[in-house]
Amino acid sequence: MKILVAGATGQTGRRIVTELVEKGMDVRGLVRDEAKAKDILPESVELVVGDVLKPSTLKNALQGCDVVICATGATPSLDFTAFYKVDLEGSKNLIDGAKEAGVNKFIFVTSLCVSKFFHPLNLFGLVLFWKKQAEKYLINSGLNYTIVRPGGLKNEDNLYPLVVRGADTLFEGSIPRRKVAQVCVEAISRPETDGKILEIVAQEDAPSQDWDQLLAV
Repeated sequence: MKILVAGATGQTGRRIVTELVEKGMDVRGLVRDEAKAKDILPESVELVVGDVLKPSTLKNALQGCDVVICATGATPSLDFTAFYKVDLEGSKNLIDGAKEAGVNKFIFVTSLCVSKFFHPLNLFGLVLFWKKQAEKYLINSGLNYTIVRPGGLKNEDNLYPLVVRGADTLFEGSIPRRKVAQVCVEAISRPETDGKILEIVAQEDAPSQDWDQLLAV
């Protein structure tokens, strides 16, 4: 099974790649800067240079892939159209390419609260709004999918138990990026996550559950 990680050098993407490599999976990283990727990612990762904003560069990256994990996202800048370009149009390009390539599953990392238009984060280029539109596009694409909506992302790991809920039920909380990566990796082989939206946070007082319990949402 070959897995393409888009946004592989990002803070979340690189952790997804690491989790996949540690499980012995065949990983391909879609990257814009090959030199940067070689410094960040494990040597075993196959690197393909491409850009979700340039659909013609995606065909080689997607060829032969069984699963796509999309962890792309615009970074805050003075360009208030960046979130529209990357989080919507870029995601649509990758979804279209995955469908054309016959990918078996598309795992899409978005964000908690994407359904709340009047959220403070939408003051910055409508970031949540465009992520929500991209989710809709994936749902209507005909691809098999799992959408992962994490709370506030933390670079530092912790031992807090994971909490997983269905769509539009969690509206606050945070989660280490490593736990987001672990959820994405679990979703690859678990049919109970097919066609599901998983909202995830880590909470100190939450009960500890195994993956079967967590993903039965």
